[in-house]
Amino acid sequence: MITFADVCTAASRIRGHVHRTPVLTSATFDRELGARTFWKCENLQKCGAFKARGAMNAVLALPADVARAGVVTHSSGNHGAALAYAAQVRGIPCAVVMPDSAPDVKVLAVRHYGAEIVFCKIAEREAMSARLQRERGATLIHPFEHPDVIAGQGTAMLELIEDTGDLDVLIAPVGGGGLCAGSTLVAQAMRPRAAMLGAEPKNVDDAARSMATGVRQPRVEGTTSLADGLLTGIGERAFAILLAGKVRVVTVDEAAIVAACRFFAERLKIVVEPSGATVLAALRAIAPELRGRRIGAVISGGNTDFRWLQS
Repeated sequence: MITFADVCTAASRIRGHVHRTPVLTSATFDRELGARTFWKCENLQKCGAFKARGAMNAVLALPADVARAGVVTHSSGNHGAALAYAAQVRGIPCAVVMPDSAPDVKVLAVRHYGAEIVFCKIAEREAMSARLQRERGATLIHPFEHPDVIAGQGTAMLELIEDTGDLDVLIAPVGGGGLCAGSTLVAQAMRPRAAMLGAEPKNVDDAARSMATGVRQPRVEGTTSLADGLLTGIGERAFAILLAGKVRVVTVDEAAIVAACRFFAERLKIVVEPSGATVLAALRAIAPELRGRRIGAVISGGNTDFRWLQS
C-alpha cells in the first residue's frame, strides 16, 4: 500500500534535489473556460518533467549496499533521463532500456546524465530490463509501478495544492499512471471533495476503458500518438489507486492535443510536450461542466522535438 504519508516522506527526501516548480495562470484560458485555472509547470522541472521526483525518491531511498550495484529501467525518455540524473546525484551506475523509436531529444537527455542506453523494440523493453537486472544485480526502478516512484510523483500535486489553496477539480495526464495515482492519493487526503480527473489520448484509451469497466485493460497495440509519453498501458498498482479514488479519465484527440501545445506556447510562453498538453485539451473537452470552478492541473513535461508543429 502507498499512502499520503509516503508522499509527504518523499517530499522531505527529495527537497533540494528537484525544483519546486512555479504555478502559472492564464486570464485568456480562464475566460474561455469560465473557470479559474492553475498550471503546475513540471515542464520546468529538473530533466524537463515530473519524472525527476519519483526517480529521485526511489534512488535516495535505496540502502547503500543495494545502491552500489546500480539501477536499471525501461523508458521512452523522461523516466530514463530522470533516473540517470538521480543516479548521477548518488554516484551509482544506471542503465536505461529505450525503444529504438524514442525521440532524439529524449535519447540525448539520457546520455547527458551519463547513463548507459540499451536500445530494443518497444515490445521487448521489459524483458531486456529484467535481463540486465539479473546480469548486473542492479535494482529495477519501474517507471510507474514502483511504490517510491508513485509517492515521489505525488509531490507535484502536493505542492500545487499547498500553493493554490482550495480547488474543486484536479487533473493530471495518464500513461502508466504513476503521476495520476500519486496525485489521487494527495487529492484524497488534502481535497477529498475535489473531482480527480485523468487526461489521455483517444488513440491510447486503455485507462479510460479500465475505469469504465472496473477491470484493467491491456495496452493499446499498433497505435501512435504525438503524446509519446502516454503510450504505455496503465499499471496494476496505479489502476488500483485510480479505481479507489473514482478518477474520471477524459480522452482527447490528436488535433486537440496539438491545439493545446500551441496555446501554451502562444499564450503562456512555455514549451509543453504533447503528453503534458493533454490536461488543457481534456479541460476543453468538458468545458460546460467546469464553469465557476477552481481547477489545478499538472503539466507533466516539456521535452519535445516539436514534431507536433507539423501537424
